[in-house]
Amino acid sequence: MPELSRTEDPAPQSRCRFALSWCDITPPADIYHRMWGAAKHERATGVHRPLRATVAVFAPMEGTGRQIILALDHCVMGATEHAQLVAQAAEIGGVAKEEVLVVFSHTHGAGLMGLDRATLPGGDLIPPYLHALGERAGRLVKQCMASLVPAGIVYGRGRCSLATQRDFWDGMQYICGHNPGVPADDSVVLARVTADDGKTLACIVNYACHPTTLAWENTLISPDYIGAMRELVERDTGAPCLFLQGASGELGPREGFVGDTAVADRNGRELGYAALSALTALPAAGTVFVYQGAVVSGATLGAWKHEKIDLETKAGWKLQRWHEPLRYRPGQPTVAQVQAELDHFQAAEATARAAGDEAQAADCRAMSERKTRLLHKLHQLPPGDRFPLQVVVWHMGDAVWVGVQGESYSVLQTELRRRFPEKIVIVATIAADWGASYLPPRELYDTGIYQESIAVVAPGSLEQLIESISNHIAS
Repeated sequence: MPELSRTEDPAPQSRCRFALSWCDITPPADIYHRMWGAAKHERATGVHRPLRATVAVFAPMEGTGRQIILALDHCVMGATEHAQLVAQAAEIGGVAKEEVLVVFSHTHGAGLMGLDRATLPGGDLIPPYLHALGERAGRLVKQCMASLVPAGIVYGRGRCSLATQRDFWDGMQYICGHNPGVPADDSVVLARVTADDGKTLACIVNYACHPTTLAWENTLISPDYIGAMRELVERDTGAPCLFLQGASGELGPREGFVGDTAVADRNGRELGYAALSALTALPAAGTVFVYQGAVVSGATLGAWKHEKIDLETKAGWKLQRWHEPLRYRPGQPTVAQVQAELDHFQAAEATARAAGDEAQAADCRAMSERKTRLLHKLHQLPPGDRFPLQVVVWHMGDAVWVGVQGESYSVLQTELRRRFPEKIVIVATIAADWGASYLPPRELYDTGIYQESIAVVAPGSLEQLIESISNHIAS
C-alpha cells in the first residue's frame, strides 16, 4: 500500500496585535541630491514619485514586548543622523528607543541626507528636513500605538526576475553591474495582514534588489522601482503596502543605472505583478485547506475546501535583540590617509578643469566623492576592535522576522531559509545606520569587487552573522 498522502495543505500564519501608519516625506524639490559620484548636478530638479515613511508595530496578543519598524524611502543614514531620528521618534511616540528598528528601502534616487552635506548647494535644507522627518516618524509611532488591533497574518512566496547578480568581470576588472548567466535569488516573500472583521490592514513585500534603476543622470527625487510597485499593489488590494529590502548586497535590477524614470516604473511593475500573483493565491487568515474525501465522477476526484482553525494557535511570540560583534577588517586606512587622498583628487580635479580636460575632471570628482564618504564613515565607526552589528529577530507563529544592519549578500537569506524550511523567514536589511557597510562572503575578500573593497568588517563576518542568527532562531 502506498503511504497516505497529506490531507492538509496549510498556509503559514501568525497572530499578533498590529498597526500601520504612513505619510509623505518627500523633501523640497531643490534639496541637495547628489548620490552618485558620476552625477554632475548637486540639487534635485523635481520629484518623480513621492517618498514615504511607514511605521508598522507588531505586538504579542498577551504580555509585553513589541517590535516597531520605521521604514523610510531613503538610501542610508549616518550614525549621527540615525541616532537623532530614533531618539526623536521614540520620544514623540512614547516608546523606548530600542523598540524602533529603522529600515531603508535603499533607493538611490532620494538623495544623500547627511548633515556633513549641509554646506553644499541645497544642503542647507537637510537639517530642517531631518528634524521634520523625526517629528513625522514620531507622530506615526504615536498613531500606531493608539490603534493596535488583533490581526492575522498569512504568508506566501513568489518569484520575480527583476534582480540579477551584479559582480561582473569584464576581463580586466570587476564591475558593479548586470552579470547575465549567474543565478540570483528571485524569492518574493509576501505577508497579508487582516483584521478580525476581514479588512486588509497591510500587504508586506520582502524582496532583495538594489533600487539602482536611476543613477547619475537622474536629477529627480524618487523611490526608484518601489514607488510603482507600491502603487500597483495598493490599487489592487486597497491596503497600504510596506516594502522591506532583502539581503541584496550583490543583487541589482537587470536594467539599471539610467536616467529614465519610465524604466524605474517598469521595474516596479514587474515586482508588483509578481507580488500580486502571490497575494492573490493566499487563503483567508484563520483557515486551512483540508481534504474532504472522494467524489465519484468521470474520474474519482478529491474534494478540498478551506476550514476554519483557531488562529490563537498561531500567536506564539519571541523577541530577541542583540549586537553581533564583528571584528574590524585589518589594515583599514586611517583618517589622515583618506584625507590626504581626498586632497589629492580635489587638486587633480581643479588642474584638469583648468586644462579643459572635463573627462579627467569628472573622474577625479567621482573619486573625491568616494573618499568623502569613506572619511565620513571612518569618523563615525564605533571604537574598539569590533563593530556591534544591530540584529532583531522576532518569532510570530509560523514566521521568523529578521531585521539586520548592513548590506549582506543574499546568502544570508537563502541560507536561513534553507536551514528553517518549516518557517517563513522575512529578512529586512539596510537597518540602522550604514556604518557596517557591506557583508560579503569570506571568499570574495581581496578580489577587488566593489562591495568587499569598502567592507569594514573582517572576512568571515557574514558567516558569523548567519550562524548567530541561526542559533537565536533555533534557541
